[in-house]
Amino acid sequence: MMRAPERAFLVGLGRAGGGALLFAVPMLMTNEMWALGFSIHPLRLAVLLVLTPVLLFALAHYIGFRESPRLVDHLADALVAIAVAAFGAALFLFLFGLIGAGVAPGEAIGMVGLQVVPASMGAMLSRSQFGQESDREKSRRLSRPHYLGELFIMAVGALFLSLGIAPTQEVMDISRTMTAAHELALIAASLLIMHAFVYFVEFRGRVPVVRGASLRELFARFTVVGYAVVAMVSLFMLWTFGRLDGLGPGEIVNAVIVLSFPGAIGAAAARLVL
Repeated sequence: MMRAPERAFLVGLGRAGGGALLFAVPMLMTNEMWALGFSIHPLRLAVLLVLTPVLLFALAHYIGFRESPRLVDHLADALVAIAVAAFGAALFLFLFGLIGAGVAPGEAIGMVGLQVVPASMGAMLSRSQFGQESDREKSRRLSRPHYLGELFIMAVGALFLSLGIAPTQEVMDISRTMTAAHELALIAASLLIMHAFVYFVEFRGRVPVVRGASLRELFARFTVVGYAVVAMVSLFMLWTFGRLDGLGPGEIVNAVIVLSFPGAIGAAAARLVL
């Protein structure tokens, strides 16, 4: 007879695997992500992989596998999410015939490493999306974090949604066809969507308006500053995947504006979900 702690551990692993698979499938089956495993610069991949456990460690403070104030538990949650993600990515890339005997170890590591980022985020979010929470856990998760925490959550959402889009050629194609008027309109649309998603559209988990704050103050402190965070995340993702190599300042700005559109949606959604 399986004891309750053992069963809870296995159920948690199952949820983490399900979350990792659900979040990673679009990128597991995307040609650009396979190709980047062969071509991404090792230093840029290393930077991405070093930042991933740091991001997961901070994310565990808000929505880890368990309710705990201890930093060691947050670290353990981050490492478990990475381990589940790496195992799942390697397994399915092998089943797809993309890694195996004919693939160099460095290329296989690159392909798996890129998939670990979205998959580990999915594994970390598995409890809030799939699991049952106690009233105390739910209250902790739904309590609003401090200001920097809000910005961090927006960065996580932007990173996740832009991760599968940044490597694609379409981002660069769109950025080359847009005029200055198009770019300004897209920035305005991104800001409007970010603000409306969080404060006006009746989604489940809508963020409550800060007491005493005007809509103008909320727009400036959260939406405008949040969009700046999204733009920095977009710039980092484009640099990581080599999309900015050889571009001039104007072309870089254009690409960042384009990628910041899905990033802004991800940032707004993250504030509602986490």
